Amino acid sequence: MAIFLTEASRVIVQGMTGAEGSKHTARMLASGTAVVGGVNPRKAGTSVEFPAADGAAAVSVPVYGSVVEAIAATSADVSVVFVPPAFTKAAVIEAVDAGIPLIVIITEGVPVADTAEFFTYAQAKGVRIIGPNCPGLISPGKSNVGIIPADIAGAGKIGLVSKSGTLTYQMMYELRDIGFSTAIGIGGDPIIGTTHIDALAAFEADPDTAAIVLIGEIGGDAEERAAAYIAESVTKPVVGYVAGFTAPEGKTMGHAGAIVSGSSGTAQAKKEALEAAGVKVGKTPSEAANLIRALLT
Repeated sequence: MAIFLTEASRVIVQGMTGAEGSKHTARMLASGTAVVGGVNPRKAGTSVEFPAADGAAAVSVPVYGSVVEAIAATSADVSVVFVPPAFTKAAVIEAVDAGIPLIVIITEGVPVADTAEFFTYAQAKGVRIIGPNCPGLISPGKSNVGIIPADIAGAGKIGLVSKSGTLTYQMMYELRDIGFSTAIGIGGDPIIGTTHIDALAAFEADPDTAAIVLIGEIGGDAEERAAAYIAESVTKPVVGYVAGFTAPEGKTMGHAGAIVSGSSGTAQAKKEALEAAGVKVGKTPSEAANLIRALLT
């Protein structure tokens, strides 16, 4: 099992012909993801050749003029968005209107007002959004949508949800000996489509996820809300790590949502809330990895 992705997931890439879209489409294909099409109205009817892994024949991926056309031709059920911030809202709304059930937005720098608008629209249509400003998600050995390196860790029984892309990679590498059911980077913007709580609920329901790692960071109250949810609804063991203990007050750190104002959003407050919910919290990513390892080995 996995959450949100399976080996049957069929992926289209909005922005596949751009530099970032092309680079990461090649990586997704090499990791076994079923990338079935790209979307670019100006290049509709063409195709892009991608080298296949292990010396196999190249893979030709067709380009469609719209998400509607791509779904009609390929039965795609996931879209990953690699378009500039100014065009992200239009791309997401197009995908929502086309009826695709899962949209993964890698783009960073999307205006918060745009995210609020397209997220509200997607929610009303029953469409799940992951991101923006996220690395995507991977179910090792099944599918990899976004920019997470596929060779960090294999399949296993840990579920990982993280605000930070870099810490997603580090935690996967630290726990590569155990492996992951799914690792999901939800992004660090003030408004995101899928939250810690959404991922926790999915991991709780996944029979092949035995334990969960939650990575948070300063700013907002997402971790406090996740702690309350864990206390009420999660029976599986959860280990946490919160980045930003040394961050100065009032300064944005890395992510647009990572800013401390007074006593609100501090790493210490988040750590205390998680621990009160029974979550063991590591002082470093490596310590958090050792905590989860001790639970499973």
